[in-house]
Amino acid sequence: MLCPYCNFDESNVLESREAMDGKATRRRRECLKCGKRFTTYEKVSNVELKVIKKDGRIEDYSREKLQKCFERALWRVDDEKRSKMIDEIEMKLLNWESVEIPSSEIAKIVMDVLRETDPVAYIRFATIYKNIKSVDEFEELIVDYKINAK
Repeated sequence: MLCPYCNFDESNVLESREAMDGKATRRRRECLKCGKRFTTYEKVSNVELKVIKKDGRIEDYSREKLQKCFERALWRVDDEKRSKMIDEIEMKLLNWESVEIPSSEIAKIVMDVLRETDPVAYIRFATIYKNIKSVDEFEELIVDYKINAK
């Protein structure tokens, strides 16, 4: 582990504890060269998921893209709650029958989570995902939301 202060690659672990509800380990370290302390987080790496885009291209799944999406749609919700929602989505993706998942299926899962969490965020995301271009399409989206919310 490189020290963030001097880039030396050796450190002692002073303390380890569970973090992120058991999904990570927090380690307090001390650099053997400069003596400064820093914190690292160790997390199990997920299965390498692939996303099949609308145009047929295949790219690596990116949690960061999902985080940006959630930041835009759920800007009123705190980071921890958004992170838990993303964890829930990732669990569904990891349980998918294949490691290659169509982007449309990911969007449906995201919309289901947003529908349950925040109606405005759902409409915001669905407007972009469904490429809504007119007021009539927007009205249909809202009517559909109201019908399915009951």
